[in-house]
Amino acid sequence: MKKIIVIGGLSAGPSAAAKARREDENAEIILFEKGANISYATCGMPYAFSGVIEDRSNLIVVEPKLLKTRFNIDVRLNEGIIKIDTENKIVYSKTGDYGYDTLVFATGAKSIVPPIKNIEKATNWSTCRSMVDFDKITKEGLASTSKHITVIGAGLIGIEVAENLREAGKDVTLIEGDNQILNMWQLKFGNFAETVLNEKGIEVITSGLVSEFELDENWKISAVKIKNGKSVKTDFVILSVGIKPNTDLLLQNGAQHIGNGALIVNEKMETSIKDVYAAGDNVAIKNLQTNEFDYFPLGTHSNKAGRAAGANAVGKNIQFKGAYKTAIVKVFDYTLARTGLNPKALSQMGIPYKTVLTIAGATPGYYPGQKDLITEIYYDEETDEILGAELFGEVGVDKRVDVLSTAIYAKLKISDLAQLDLAYAPPFSPAKDPVVVTSFVAENILNNKSTQVSVEELENYLTKNNASDYTLIDVRTVAEYENGTIPGAINYPLDSIRMYLNSIKTKQKPIIIFCQKGLRGYLAESILKHNGLNSVVNVAGGFKLWQMHSDKIEIPKPVYID
Repeated sequence: MKKIIVIGGLSAGPSAAAKARREDENAEIILFEKGANISYATCGMPYAFSGVIEDRSNLIVVEPKLLKTRFNIDVRLNEGIIKIDTENKIVYSKTGDYGYDTLVFATGAKSIVPPIKNIEKATNWSTCRSMVDFDKITKEGLASTSKHITVIGAGLIGIEVAENLREAGKDVTLIEGDNQILNMWQLKFGNFAETVLNEKGIEVITSGLVSEFELDENWKISAVKIKNGKSVKTDFVILSVGIKPNTDLLLQNGAQHIGNGALIVNEKMETSIKDVYAAGDNVAIKNLQTNEFDYFPLGTHSNKAGRAAGANAVGKNIQFKGAYKTAIVKVFDYTLARTGLNPKALSQMGIPYKTVLTIAGATPGYYPGQKDLITEIYYDEETDEILGAELFGEVGVDKRVDVLSTAIYAKLKISDLAQLDLAYAPPFSPAKDPVVVTSFVAENILNNKSTQVSVEELENYLTKNNASDYTLIDVRTVAEYENGTIPGAINYPLDSIRMYLNSIKTKQKPIIIFCQKGLRGYLAESILKHNGLNSVVNVAGGFKLWQMHSDKIEIPKPVYID
């Protein structure tokens, strides 16, 4: 009878144990968990703060009793493993030692606690990763006496915590040490999310490195001090600045790992130590795009990796090949998503790439409640293969990012997206889905029918050049123009732009065109090019994206056109 030991009871461990049992009814399987709970939803905790998840018990995915009765797994709660002898295949706890044939190491990760002055003395703070953390936050942070809560760290969990605390009626300050929140995304997408948070009443501080907690006479934090001199008065602090893999027990045995300590595993989830498998937030798996080992601490990977590790621990052959940084986060009524490589990573790797951005309706204009979807796709300059994407909107973001993630896995080209047979009905999508629209726009760029300029590039260009060096044309209606435009823009509405061809030609300058979202700009660009004006670019995302990116807005004097 094969003896299998699983260390860790959060996500990957129970998944591994259950899969091992499904593959081998006769194996002896013991699961060790150092805490009192197993298989709980850490990702769901923020939503329990606001009451979206109504009861603490709903966070428990699998009860220990179920693992015993349904899967015949010996679950040892409150029994942490303190030493592993991989040569003799023995694990040690404080109460005993246990031999194994194969070991699944699923110890996860722990929250990083930065060296903030007075943090070791303070009592009213918590990380947000365990049920112990959840209970403390619920008891103290959500208490009526805690009117203001400071969240330090603006990654995925930090954003979710801040949103749900605000929904629970708390005043919230969100502090991020980087120059943007959600730094997995490009700066502009992080700024989109920050704008939403500000509109909902959350104070966001970026480039804010916390140096000290000011304490009152009861050792409670009364204020958070930032290195730039700013001080934030607060009643409770939640830390969400990152995690560190729990791998010391295997590192002591010489296991191979990456820089942060995450264990290197192959597609079968085998570590460099014989008969030792690992899965979850303590491992580094292959980035399928870079072919390098990377760190992807997400529940989806923990479950898939645990399943593979458990099956292979009893002699099967299941592979988990890797991932490529697909992520999604809710920001109140909006959703931010990404997949693959973005310009930050592509530039660091020296990979030449092109970008295409569109703003399109997630549903048809005639269907009630249409919302815009911003889609930006990055593709290889030589092969046109899709490398990554980032999206922002209120409706349908999840559907589109999964389409694009699948496209990356399949190594599709940007032009292939237009050939996809995507589901269509008015409540769900326009006849031309935003993914398809983006492909059409990319085809026009590749065929030299259109040239896009990003709002970042436009702002840089306008800053460096005199207004006399270019012609900036707003092709929206007069009413739209008069409500605000990009400084220095001339208003030639699309439907009458042919009337002004001679005037535009006589200027003999590079032409920059924009509309509200991009489509009318493309049509105007096409008209000008067909009339011999070739030095024309269209602003991707138009004035809407400019407004989201820049505060440089001009209210022009009224313009009357005969």
